Amino acid sequence: MKVVVGPGQYVRNPGILADAGLYIRNFGTTAILIGGNTSRQVIVEPLRRSLEEQGITLKQSLWYGGESSQSNIDRLIDQLKSETFDVLIATGGGKALDTVKAVAYQLEKPLVAIPTIAATCAAATPISIIYSDEGEFLEISRNAKAPEMVLVDSNIILEAPVRYLVAGIGDTLAKWFETKCSIKKAVPNAINQTAIAIAGQLYQTLLKSGKAAVQSIQEQTLTNELEDIIDAVILVSGSVSGYGGDDCRTAAAHAIYSGLTIFPEIHDTYHGEIVAFGILAQLCMEGLEAGEVRSLIEYYQEVDLPYTLQQMGIKELTSEQWKQLGEITVTIEDMENMPFAVTPEMVVTSVQKADEIGTTMLAATNQR
Repeated sequence: MKVVVGPGQYVRNPGILADAGLYIRNFGTTAILIGGNTSRQVIVEPLRRSLEEQGITLKQSLWYGGESSQSNIDRLIDQLKSETFDVLIATGGGKALDTVKAVAYQLEKPLVAIPTIAATCAAATPISIIYSDEGEFLEISRNAKAPEMVLVDSNIILEAPVRYLVAGIGDTLAKWFETKCSIKKAVPNAINQTAIAIAGQLYQTLLKSGKAAVQSIQEQTLTNELEDIIDAVILVSGSVSGYGGDDCRTAAAHAIYSGLTIFPEIHDTYHGEIVAFGILAQLCMEGLEAGEVRSLIEYYQEVDLPYTLQQMGIKELTSEQWKQLGEITVTIEDMENMPFAVTPEMVVTSVQKADEIGTTMLAATNQR
């Protein structure tokens, strides 16, 4: 059995960026920063000052390329393989972090992650999601490493657009619903039972504090609820799969997310937003009553998660597109973690049913 729990160390505190050098100095005296353009702009100067205070040189600040694609990973590896440096620093959202995790794995360098949004658990996991250069899902890669350290400045998360946190809530909700499915195929043991217990508590935290955390960002006030949701999204979510391993993996919700990325019109919708809709479709696939799906949608309405295809930019699909969605989605690795065989027709029926329930609720909401 192989279990990877997550990052070596996780530190979250308001203003921690000013002290980043104190943590990073343990990895050497030269560093290279890779991340998104916005995130690098936000952190590069305070990070540089903090590093210099500890005798660390920030040799380069590089854009990750805009997609977690193999071509961007290969480009960065080629760019850095002849460079002398001690530690990689990754910053940004999930795609930026996934890219740098793959680069650090190939270059065998220590990695420090400084996420600037709380939208996924990418900072705490040893996998990278690989997309085409155009943003279409391709594979889940194990040729990646969990960071040795994650530094989260809650002031930076507070100042990021609230939609990122909402997407993080959507992605993290899936831990409970997908883990409940995937663990049905496993033999119970101390580790996977701990993972499912964490997933259940994680779900309760989201229900309890999610709305208040969203309001915290809207009001630009750092609260305990916001910090709880930050930790839940970035760290605790990753620890579920970290403890559970192959027994507690992503399932239909993420497979449906990946399938939907074949449609370009959905590419402006964030990962966690699409996953949230995927949860609804998974519940329909499991045969849950419409009332249970509606109950979850009521929570989505509180935090402003999408629950129809139209809200994600997909206005209409042809019969051929529906067929393509079903056929591609069942080939996604995540779907193998469902406790029953899934056919393309089941995918299409589930997505259509979830969309129908959501559309009815959206219409009722608009009439109020």
